[in-house]
Amino acid sequence: MKYTNLPNTDIKVSKICLGTMTWGNQNTQDEGFAQMDLALDKGVNFFDVAELYPVPATAETYAETERIIGNWFSKTGNRDKVILASKIAGPGDYTAHIRTTGFSKGALNEAVDNSLKRLQTDYIDLYQLHWPERETNKFGVRDYVHDANDKWEDNFNEILHNLDKIVKSGKVRQIGISNEGAWGTMRYLQESKQHNLPRLITIQNAYSLLCRPFDSTMAEVAHRENIGLLAYSPMAFGVLSGKYIKGTAADNARLKLFPRFARYSGDQATEATKHYLKIAEDNGMSLAQMSLAFVNERPFLTSNIIGATNLNQLEENIDSINISLSDDVLKAINEVHSAIPNPAP
Repeated sequence: MKYTNLPNTDIKVSKICLGTMTWGNQNTQDEGFAQMDLALDKGVNFFDVAELYPVPATAETYAETERIIGNWFSKTGNRDKVILASKIAGPGDYTAHIRTTGFSKGALNEAVDNSLKRLQTDYIDLYQLHWPERETNKFGVRDYVHDANDKWEDNFNEILHNLDKIVKSGKVRQIGISNEGAWGTMRYLQESKQHNLPRLITIQNAYSLLCRPFDSTMAEVAHRENIGLLAYSPMAFGVLSGKYIKGTAADNARLKLFPRFARYSGDQATEATKHYLKIAEDNGMSLAQMSLAFVNERPFLTSNIIGATNLNQLEENIDSINISLSDDVLKAINEVHSAIPNPAP
């Protein structure tokens, strides 16, 4: 395994992070336990969860993934071996079963305290805001279109003040954001600098061969402000395994169970995936490992959040850390990206 530090800290994390959002829906507790055992054995010390998980989010399964992790900590005593990240759910119809109070002081305190109970721990290493409160282009929306009726009011300072109290209480060590853009990221950083408030150290956004908007303005923000990318969906919901093109997807594959998750399944994304599959096969790699190796090597990456529904997938995904892509492979990848840029933003 390879390791790096969470930016601006001495917290060492594996460059592969274990994603957990299938546990409690596609995966049972026992299967989640087995994945955590294997990951830790292979040097993965960074686990990412959210109160929202498992996905798709429902009232019936709310926070089951955190409970599974907490039960594993209780059973194994491995809490001190894991750097743990979780998130508070953002507002919207999708999360109305959780709360409708956004990132208010009460919501943040409630979310942190309840996560700590479910996770059976006294602290969370990295606590993240799962997506912005304001109306903006997130979750695969390509362009920002201003809504003149948006009633959101700038509350970056208020959120950071409330997080500051939580950090000082010892319940959270560091803070980050997710599904954010350049403007929101810089506003948080500006408030931190001007008012001596906790500084964001990471941003968790989608990043894969099919989804590279981060390479634009966010890459410059990441480099100049030293905020690290935690890349999620590096396999594009499993599309970048090639199994849907080849017709080998199992019955419990995510897109067979949940076809409405079509972000990476459009015609352009499928066409690009076919080209990437050929590059991988021509160079003696699986598409999965090439896709993950590409993300692992990005200069702004702090950790690559991989997920799997079985141990064979998980082992293959973790082993991508040992693959280095040649200049010729990178050139071929970028030629496809140039011809079909960001087919799944």
